[in-house]
Amino acid sequence: MKKNSSTGRHARECLFPVGNPGASAPRQRPAIVPFFLPFAGCPHRCLFCAQDKQTGHTRPSDCLPYPQALANLLSELETHHMERTASRPIELAFYGGTFTALPERLQMECLALAMQAKEKGIVCRVRCSTRPDALRPDRLQALRHAGLDLVELGIQSFHTEALLDVQRGYNGDRAREGCRLIKESGLKLGIQLLPGMPGSTPQRFSEDVEEALAFSPSCLRFYPCLVVDGTPLAERWRMGQYAPWELDTTITTLGKALASAWARRISVIRLSLAPERELDESVLAGPRHPALGNIIQSEALFETVRSYFALHGFLPPDELFFPQYCQGFFSGHKGSLLPRWEKLGIRPSSIQWVEGEYASLRWNKPLEEVLS
Repeated sequence: MKKNSSTGRHARECLFPVGNPGASAPRQRPAIVPFFLPFAGCPHRCLFCAQDKQTGHTRPSDCLPYPQALANLLSELETHHMERTASRPIELAFYGGTFTALPERLQMECLALAMQAKEKGIVCRVRCSTRPDALRPDRLQALRHAGLDLVELGIQSFHTEALLDVQRGYNGDRAREGCRLIKESGLKLGIQLLPGMPGSTPQRFSEDVEEALAFSPSCLRFYPCLVVDGTPLAERWRMGQYAPWELDTTITTLGKALASAWARRISVIRLSLAPERELDESVLAGPRHPALGNIIQSEALFETVRSYFALHGFLPPDELFFPQYCQGFFSGHKGSLLPRWEKLGIRPSSIQWVEGEYASLRWNKPLEEVLS
């Protein structure tokens, strides 16, 4: 509670986070440089999986053995090291396969190269993606000592029924155990979820998000499920046995999930699959939109503010302060969100754009009037 200096009356202020931690200083966040290993180490192919099309790679560059291809990538990064250090630090990521299920010798060869790059200051951190059923405590310790910093688990869902439906190969308890093993190993945890996959509903996804947030991960990824040509899921879709989420359902559901993550100060570093020509040409159905991430952020911002308004009877505030980086998604796609803001009594002209990562709504009225 603050005091209005001009009138002497009590004022009420709400202060809350909007956006990912560090969003106001993007140049300070590491740029993730992926090294793709499509399908490598995977025990089988899941119903929805199209790693070759998602990454644009069937093998690493030039189809070289992994260590040689990785050495070439790191050499290229070293060449441009000086100009890159003036912008953003670099994080190396082993993506597209099941890293911890690769032959142990190959894991250590790759990490030895990554550690050399770390020692030279070329990369600042190393992460990998894997499955919760491809983890052992002793191997996680070995990987941490070899230079790995963060493990992203492709959980997809904590609901056993959904995991069985997509032939993931493990159940919800195994997914939870995988998260615990990562945390106990001293490695940082990332969690990937697949909203809209077979067996998933908006309610189940919301529960998945709450479970994921309870582990206090370093980051989350939300990948809305798409029907990609050449996958087993595409055949199921053609037979009428699967229908992906509509775009509106995806936006509303992921908007609320993102708002929940913002409230916990947990980064959501991906809200859809990255643009890739081969992938876009192969998508048969599903919530695909060139501005989907931006639209979901708009929904999350609106949902965050709306929920705070609900606590105060939807009284329009006298002053509004939003972080500058929200300007890029405040209005929604092509201004589509502006009418909804109007209903809350908020217009772009009434907002003051400020530094930082917190929004502030201020009522210069007696406290009793604000709460009435």
